This record gives sequence, C-alpha cells and structure tokens, in this order.
Amino acid sequence: MTEPITNEQKIREFKPRSDVAFYTIFISISAFYVFLIVAMLTAETTYTTPDHIWNAFAKPEIRYAIWLSLISCAITTVLSLWVSVPIGYLMSRHEFPGKTLIDAILDIPIVLPPLVIGLCLLILFQVKVPQVEWLNELVAEESRVKEVVVTEPNQIKDRQPVIDEQPFVAKKPDYEEQPIDNRQSVDDLIRKVTKVIFGKSIGVTYEIPSVILAQFMVACAFAVRTMRVTFDQIGPRYEQVALTLGCSRGQAFWLVVFPQAYRGLLAAGTLAWARSLGEFGPILVFSGATRMKTEVLPTTVFLELTVGNIEGAVAASLIMVVAALIVLVIARMFGLTRGAAI
Repeated sequence: MTEPITNEQKIREFKPRSDVAFYTIFISISAFYVFLIVAMLTAETTYTTPDHIWNAFAKPEIRYAIWLSLISCAITTVLSLWVSVPIGYLMSRHEFPGKTLIDAILDIPIVLPPLVIGLCLLILFQVKVPQVEWLNELVAEESRVKEVVVTEPNQIKDRQPVIDEQPFVAKKPDYEEQPIDNRQSVDDLIRKVTKVIFGKSIGVTYEIPSVILAQFMVACAFAVRTMRVTFDQIGPRYEQVALTLGCSRGQAFWLVVFPQAYRGLLAAGTLAWARSLGEFGPILVFSGATRMKTEVLPTTVFLELTVGNIEGAVAASLIMVVAALIVLVIARMFGLTRGAAI
C-alpha cells in the first residue's frame, strides 16, 4: 500500500528546476551594487587619518559650514513638514479638478536638475515689480536719521559760528544718488521691507535665507510624497466615525488622523533633513559659495577640492555620510514599520 502524497511533495514535484539560476543572477546583481556602495564608503573613510580630520575641523570656515548646515537643515525640515502635511492630506483625501496637474507640479522639484532649480530661484528674485512710493519714503527717512551726527556738548563751544555760511546738508543714501527706476527687483523690495521692519536690510539672493529656500524647494517635494503615502495608508473610516460623532473636519484630523500619521511625519522629517544636508546645486547658483557667509558642507567639499585640500573635503563629506546613515536608519526603524514609504 502506497503512502499518500503530501502537499509539500506535490509542491516539490512541480517546483521549477531553474530556481537556482534565477536566485543566483538576482543575488549577484544585488551583491554587486551593495559591494560598490560599501567599497565607496570604505575607500573614503580609509583615505585620510584622524589627525587630518581634526585639523580640518579646526578651521573656522569648516566649523561655520557645519553650524550653518545644521541650522538651515533644521529650519528647512520644520518648513517642509508645515507645508507637506496639508498638501499630503488634501491630495490623499479629496478629488478636485486639476488634481493630476497639481500632482505633476509637486513632482517638478524632484525631477528637475538641482542647478535648474537654483537658476529658477535666482531669476524669480530678479523679476521686476513696481516701486512702492511710501516704502521708499520710509527707507529714505530712516537713512536720513542714521546720517545725523550728534555732536558732544563740549565740542559746540569750540565751533566757529559759520553755520549760516555752511548749512548742514544731510548725506543722501546711496539709492538716492541714482534716479529711482519705475521698477525694482523682488530682492530689492524684500531688502526695503526688512529695513523698515527690522532696521536692517536683509536680502535673499546670495544671503543665508537663500540657502534655506534652496534646500526647502527640494526637500519639501520629498516630504509631500511621504506624507501623501502616509495618509493614503490611514483608512478614512476612523475619520468618518469621528465626523458622525459630532467632530468637525479639523477636530477629526487633529484628534484621529494626525496621531496615526506620526511615523510618516518622522519619516518625512528625517528625509527632508537628510536631503537638505546634501543639497549643492541650487545653493551654488542661488546662494553662492562665499566663505563664512553662505558656505554649507556640500559647498565646503567643493571649495576644498578647488584648492587641492583633499583632507578637508573628505572630512566634510564624512560628516554628511554619517548624518545620512543616522537619519536613514531612523526613518527605516520608525517610518517604514507601519508602511510609511520613502
């Protein structure tokens, strides 16, 4: 009497005999790429010595680049999350005319070359806009006040009474020495507004704000993708139940949906931070690579290579490698365990 054939035996009988070749090819291709990444990182790590890295960190330029990179990446991450959460929610939960077009527009910063993004930002802030007369008057008045020189009381007695012969004429600010054009750039307008509000002219182009804006334009696109996938994977049933129980749309979002999206929020934040840390192209075009002003770690690598300081370039790049590994591990541990894809 023959023994009955089990399911495992049936599967083994119909199992294709080419599985070994199939997995050999796939594993070989995967191993080659992983080996290439590991070899690249190992070569960079072993290229220099700890003394060279320490000497590179002793330079004030590199320390300033590290500080500016950390601060700008933190600000960019906050701005990216602030923008990506409402966009991701609207794109996930609602259907409206032009949604496909808007979805494509949101992906433009991802597919465009970084240099093109920097060039577009540079042109944007050079667009001419009409003059604002009352703003020009406020800036001129503030400039005149700063030009007034207060004379000490003991110096007034020593002065000759020639005030009537040589009346005091306030020095005109630089922008009044030239005829005011009917149009001005967006960057000039921002400088005037900041001078009236803060008492100091703060521009965007080739200044620290341009670094943050260049990082934001790229990092926010990745954060939007992550948050949309996160909200797609949160079932709308819980939100609908909250609405039927009397919650408003805002209450249902903050009390029901948002707490479930914290893993995706963490993944989007870490991804935006890491992407901001590695931005080079748009910063180089829009912000420049000025030492101790708009220099971040990627531009430090570029500047050190241009002067032949390989050790300094390697030290700056190792910081970015370590930071990227840390944030990616955090994203995988907390962001992807519940399906929030990057």
